[in-house]
Order: sequence, then structure tokens, then C-alpha cells
Amino acid sequence: MANDMRVDEIGMGNVTGSRSSSLGIIPQNGISHVLGRQDLPLLETTIPQLLKNTVARFPDHEAAVFCEQNIRWKYSEFNALVDALAGGLHRLGFKKGDRLGIWSPNRYEWLLTQFATARLGVILVNINPAYRIFELEYALTKVGCRGIITAHSFKSSHYIGMLESLIQNSQLKDEQTSINSLKDLIVICMDDVVPEGMFAFDQILDQGCDVDVAELDAISLSLNLDDMINIQFTSGTTGKPKGACLTHRNIINNAHFVTEAMKLTEKDRLCIPVPFYHCFGMVMGTLGCVTKGATMVVPGEGFEAAATLTSVSNEKCTALYGVPTMFVAQLDLPSFDQFDLSNLRTGIMAGAPCPIEVMKKVQSRMNMSEVTIAYGMTETSPVSFQSYVDDPLDKRVSSVGRIHPHVEVKVVDDTGQTVPIGTQGELLTRGYSVMKGYWGDVEQTSATIDKEGWLHTGDLATLDEEGYCKITGRVKDMICRGGENIYPREIEEFLFSHPAVSQAQVFGIPDDHYGEVTCAWIIIKEGETLTEEEVIAFCKHNISHFKVPTFVRFKDEFPMTITGKPQKFLMRDNMVEELSQQ
Repeated sequence: MANDMRVDEIGMGNVTGSRSSSLGIIPQNGISHVLGRQDLPLLETTIPQLLKNTVARFPDHEAAVFCEQNIRWKYSEFNALVDALAGGLHRLGFKKGDRLGIWSPNRYEWLLTQFATARLGVILVNINPAYRIFELEYALTKVGCRGIITAHSFKSSHYIGMLESLIQNSQLKDEQTSINSLKDLIVICMDDVVPEGMFAFDQILDQGCDVDVAELDAISLSLNLDDMINIQFTSGTTGKPKGACLTHRNIINNAHFVTEAMKLTEKDRLCIPVPFYHCFGMVMGTLGCVTKGATMVVPGEGFEAAATLTSVSNEKCTALYGVPTMFVAQLDLPSFDQFDLSNLRTGIMAGAPCPIEVMKKVQSRMNMSEVTIAYGMTETSPVSFQSYVDDPLDKRVSSVGRIHPHVEVKVVDDTGQTVPIGTQGELLTRGYSVMKGYWGDVEQTSATIDKEGWLHTGDLATLDEEGYCKITGRVKDMICRGGENIYPREIEEFLFSHPAVSQAQVFGIPDDHYGEVTCAWIIIKEGETLTEEEVIAFCKHNISHFKVPTFVRFKDEFPMTITGKPQKFLMRDNMVEELSQQ
């Protein structure tokens, strides 16, 4: 398919429908239906214009610090490098609507790529650094990436080796693409040693330095704030990752309102140990800082508790992001008292429920008296609910806060009727933050976003009389392992590809450290043999580490309903009972 694939061919758009004038952040008439503030204006701009405006206001203000890479930029320096990379990509032939993948941990090259692609209207495709060949091939082919910018390696992932293998051995299977073979893929490597046929990141930067900025400005001015600019993969019950298509309007405004709730300003210094490939890092983090002129502080390529607190201490950070397990790891450091956290004020804890004792320690021992809680999903750019810096402690722990500006939410029962306050139902949301759709997947988009623009989250929730939301469960069987969302069907379909596997069921069981971990029950094909170690090894070489089952059990049959549906709750109960006896 041509590069100018329209989202209106794949999605429903941001239909808002009519709203009652009586709606507000507090439910009316006892009904679970709220609407965020409308008096706070949306930012009607594109990412290049946003950066230009911030640079004009704060040219000499520190924009970014990458501690591990020894990088420190002012906003004017950051902007010049963004232009250089945009110029280099422009010279390579990248243009508006092209898809360019980014496969890397948190590095300065990731940040430059985020803003350089937006400068050109090139759609940035976020690829999880933990992906293996099986997942990488699907991501590249699904959206028809014309190129990829990659690190050489990270931890146990050897990106260049996997790419070389994929390019040599794979042909595209999806007809909806702009290239004929992965052999046409443009690969840009971040490191000095670059294999033949690939480009060095610094080489692209150098080639772009003499591109006329006026030429780039003309491209940026042609962009529309409703243009798709980012694709992030999110798994689902279909078993294959889906590409959520996000626009300038989606992510700029979510970044703006998230940081507004934290009262972030140009005087703040935000420590970002969460991954860039996820909305937490690149929307709430880097883009959020640019909306305010704040400083981004990146401790390292991946999260390490000591490195994070060292950065907070040395860089005098005023804000810190993380999932609850990250904060627990920092608080548990034997050297915790050696770090100076006196400048910390605020931050965000998201990705999993926060135990009240952890929240108390974060507020008292880490000095984060104004820490906030946020809830959302990739498809909503991501945040829909967030607590505020002055919300009571019990509300910041027992709920995910109140509705964001310009976002509408209701809780419905199985028939689609809005439920009374305090009653559990499925959370539905609509407004500026709802994605345009899933790339190339009309069926899944229509199943997720209805004709009135309501996005069906699949999450169970309640709203109280003050409008605070509590997430109570999941309509589907998603597993949340330490802030990473895992969808069983995806792992099940992968396990089916093993020649000895006849059937597989994957489900989550409680875990003290991660909240939940993954368990796989497998029925082996007749005449075949398979061990737990072999299953684990098979997974480790092909899928992300956090998706690899913690427990594997072999069964002769699964508990099923009369109609033949697997009863995962019985499997879960069985495993919990088995493990409790060990």
C-alpha cells in the first residue's frame, strides 16, 4: 500500500458526539459519567511548532541531560541537532507519511529521532527494546517501515545481529506495505562500528547539517495537527500486537495536561528512568518537558535503582517518574540514605496499583509530597485519569484520580447502560486523546471505538461521588507484570508455533514482587516430548523477557465450559493452590 495510507481507512477518528451541559468532573444525578474541564484550552499545534516555541522562550535553558552518555544540551543546542538529523533523514529520502522504526533503549539518539521525524511528518514507530526476531519482523512488516534506527545491542539483545538475520532470511508477508522486501530496509546504527550496507547515525547527522533550515520549515508548516505522527504497538486478544496510531494533537495535549497536573514549569528537572518506547517515557516524559521548557534527566539506557537516585541527587531533580516496583527498588537500596533527594517535589507513579505503604515512603523518605497517580492506555495517548498534587493521600492510593481536561468517561454495564456511581462496569472514554485507530486493522478498530467515538478500554472500574476513579479489574485476561501489560493470547499463539505443542493456555497468578507473573499450561502433541526448560529456552530466544512464562505445567486436558471455552479462573486457582503447598 502507498505511503499515504489514511487513518480514515482504518479508524473511526476522534468523534466526540453531543454532551450534556450538566456534565463535569463530579458525577451528576448519581450516574457514572464525567467530563473533564473545558476552560483549559487545548494546544492547537504540531510537535515541530511546539519545540520551536519552547526554544524561542528558553534558548539557553538546559533541555536534556543523558548521564550515562555524558550529554548535556541547552534547548538551542537540542534544536540544532534535531534539525541536523531531520536534514539527514530528508536527504535519505524520508518524507511525510513514511514509517521509521526506532529500536533502542533510552539514549540521546532516541530523543533526537523522536523530534526529527516529527519535523518531517515521518511517522515514528516505537519498537520495544525487548523484542526478538519473531516480534520485530511482525512490527516492521505490519506498518511497512521504510527504515529503522537501532542501537547495536542492549543487555542480551543483539539488535544488529537480529536485523542482519532478518534481512537475509525474511520476505514480507503483508501486502499492505511500501517495500517489497526487508532487504530494502534502511538501517541506521547508533554505534561507531557499522556493518556494510547500513548507515551510521553520526553520518546522517553530519549530512544534515548543511540542509537549509528554511527547507525543513516549509515541510513542518505543511503538517496538520491531526496527522498521524507515532505508532505504538499494544497487544490484544487477537494474539498479534496492534499499532495504535497517535497524532500531534493526541500526544502534545496529553503531555501538556499530565505535566500541568504536576505543576511542572521550566524550573523543574524531571528524571526519566521509564522507557522511551512507551508513552510514559516519550509522551509524559520527554514531550511533557518540552511543553513546559523543563529539563529532561535520563539516568541510563535502562532502569537501575542506584543510577536513578544518583541522577536525582547529582542533577538536583525536582520530579521523578516510575512504576511502583521501581520506587520499591530505590527505597530498598542499602545506600538509600546517601542520596540527596531534598529537591524532589513531584512525579508520577503509574503502570500498576500503588500499595499505601509504598506511597507513604515515597512521600516521606523521597520528599515527593506532591507525587501523583495516573491511569491510561496507549490508545488514549495515554492518560485519562490523574490525581493532583494536593489530593488527599487516601485518594492517591485508592484511586487513579479524576478525569483529565477535554476527556469524557462513563462506566457501563453489559448492556451498554451507564451505571450508578460506585457500581462496577467497563470504562469507556472519548475525546481528543483517543487514537485514530489501529494501523491496517479496520475490524479491531471498530471493535474498540464505537460509532459515537467511545473507546472501550476493557478495564473494569468504579467512579465515586467526587469523580475519583478506581480500576477494579479487567474485562479480558490481561496480565500486568511490574508495569508491563501482557496479553495471554499473544503468548499462546507463539507457543503454538512449537512443533511439540498441541494446546496452550496462558494466565496470570499473583506475585509479591511483580504484582502478577505469567503461567503457561501446555498439552503436548501425542508422541512428542517437551520439558519446562525447553519451553523457557524457546521463549527466551524469540519473545520479550517479560512475556516468558515464570511457570510452565504440562496437562492432559484443560478445564472447559460446556461450550468448550477454557476456564482460566480455575487454572489460576489451581496454580495458586499448588504453589501455596510448596
